[in-house]
Amino acid sequence: MSTLFIAGTDTGVGKTHATCTLLHALRARSIQACGMKPVASGCVETPEGLRNDDALALQAASATPMPYEWVNPVALREPLSPHLAAAHEGVEIRLGPLSDAFERLRGMHETVLVEGVGGWLVPLSRSLLASDIPRQWQLPVVLVVGLRLGCLNHALLSARAIATDGCRLIGWIGNCIDPHMDAVDENIETLRHHLPAPCLGILPYGVSPHDAVAQLDLSLILE
Repeated sequence: MSTLFIAGTDTGVGKTHATCTLLHALRARSIQACGMKPVASGCVETPEGLRNDDALALQAASATPMPYEWVNPVALREPLSPHLAAAHEGVEIRLGPLSDAFERLRGMHETVLVEGVGGWLVPLSRSLLASDIPRQWQLPVVLVVGLRLGCLNHALLSARAIATDGCRLIGWIGNCIDPHMDAVDENIETLRHHLPAPCLGILPYGVSPHDAVAQLDLSLILE
């Protein structure tokens, strides 16, 4: 496992939380791992330039400090779908600069975890979708399922889309984002039955990535 793409069933399901947990788990196994957020919208202006909280979290959880521009090569101001945020800034997101940053990170780490933006089919431009990143880079996929009402449909549709695009789903992570969700265990069991890949773990609500490491079983993807 040299690279993985961390996809989400939707926006706000905890892709960054799951990716940071995976980074901590890999580092606990003495694996030099880093995170990458190729495209991020909703960035804020700082003295160093535009910065995104998710990308900063990945940068902090990585084994070694990497230049922010490598971790997040496309940073956009408005909290919109990336193709809209980019259009409002008069830019077009292209795969080439993303690939250049990815290759730099991959050349310096055993493992790179590439976090997607929104769901599987979020547009990045008129001719580029978020799914084109793992498809072009030939990355196996881990799907983060936000455990809330509606997650079954979102998860199964995402898994089907991943397979249709010719990518390989190697595992999924359940993230408890709704502490009041009914029938949590039954929903998890339904996901285990229907998703065509093993569950790598269920992340509890309100537990930091560092402390949630024990909930992951990386043997399912490392062996």
